[in-house]
Amino acid sequence: MADAEIPVRISVKTTIDQEESLELVVFGRYFQRDEASYLQYEEAMEAGSVRTIVKMTADAALILRSGAVKMRLPFVLEKKLRGSYEMPFGVFETTTETKKLELSYENGKGFMDIIYDFAMQGAHAGTYHLEISFQEDRI
Repeated sequence: MADAEIPVRISVKTTIDQEESLELVVFGRYFQRDEASYLQYEEAMEAGSVRTIVKMTADAALILRSGAVKMRLPFVLEKKLRGSYEMPFGVFETTTETKKLELSYENGKGFMDIIYDFAMQGAHAGTYHLEISFQEDRI
């Protein structure tokens, strides 16, 4: 049985090579299952809806996206891991090499801070800084 899902307001900020920055604010759900915490949300894009699940454990994180964009990005501190990014014209192999991975959650608020080198098909695509903060959305 799943634990209670908490409605949350989520802010996702991605900075690439300390220059280009994208920010998204969405509403989603937070829940815990076994040793992991999860964030789940949907975002509307030009190509269609994208469902994102962020799985967080004490020493790892995994971002899964499905729908108009399919992506799998794993994170473990100081490890180079394979993932994938699927587009209409093919699947690309990605790698993430995590430099910083901090996760916290208390009193209805959470924060995930990840800095990683990202490569697609073996080519360096930049150093990404991903900050996800969320808090309980009391209606």
